[in-house]
Amino acid sequence: MNPRCRVYNFFGRMVDSPMKYGEKSISKAKLEIWDNPNAERDYEINISFPEFSCLCPRSGYPDFASINIRYVPDRKVVELKSLKLYLNTFRDAYISHEESTNRVFSDLEKKLKPRFLEVIGDFNPRGNVKTVIRVSSGERKKPAKG
Repeated sequence: MNPRCRVYNFFGRMVDSPMKYGEKSISKAKLEIWDNPNAERDYEINISFPEFSCLCPRSGYPDFASINIRYVPDRKVVELKSLKLYLNTFRDAYISHEESTNRVFSDLEKKLKPRFLEVIGDFNPRGNVKTVIRVSSGERKKPAKG
């Protein structure tokens, strides 16, 4: 059976609609990690996600941002499609700029245990106010042995 979601039609009436394949994928999103093929080497991975969105917890207005992730992996790396789907789970969440950026950081840090991690939420101006949130693990850790 095809899952359904509630959407507004052209006339502004709420109707049940079959979930689209992208919505299904997002609803099942989980960060997937892979083994680092070069764990003995320090190298940096930079990922930019320029279409991040969430909802303001106070007003309900949408917030748009670029989420920039920079990390030096240890034993694990993040699979990019799973990261994309994970970041899209925020689009209907009522969550602040600070909380969303910190949650992305915490989830990646917990899963990857990288040598270094930085997440920057670069939010578009709204009401003539621009916000940039930067969360960083600080100094780089030494490679894990064995």
